[in-house]
Amino acid sequence: MTPEDFRRIALSFPDTAEGSHMGAVDFRVAGRIFATLASVKLGYGNLMFDPDTQAGFLADMPDVFLPIAGGWGRMGMTHIILAKADEDILTGALRTAYNLRLKANARTARKTTKKARK
Repeated sequence: MTPEDFRRIALSFPDTAEGSHMGAVDFRVAGRIFATLASVKLGYGNLMFDPDTQAGFLADMPDVFLPIAGGWGRMGMTHIILAKADEDILTGALRTAYNLRLKANARTARKTTKKARK
């Protein structure tokens, strides 16, 4: 897969917008990032997983996924090696990151609503 494939698939999800964070292309839903092309020069796309989801992808396909180095990786941020991914793998990984962001956005909205009611 290529960075263009990553972009095409990421933008195919409802309400996704392309943006930029610290000079790197990112993909957002409701203003929050779920994937980036920050490591594209190294051949990676980046996915915003949680640690449990990351562990599953790493266990299932260690030749395609690896944690981002340091603290970001320990929080679940994950590289996908674009050259080793096919359309189904990339689509599934991006969909997972997108859905995780939607769930996190919903949790944040519920907390905000509860605070506003107090």
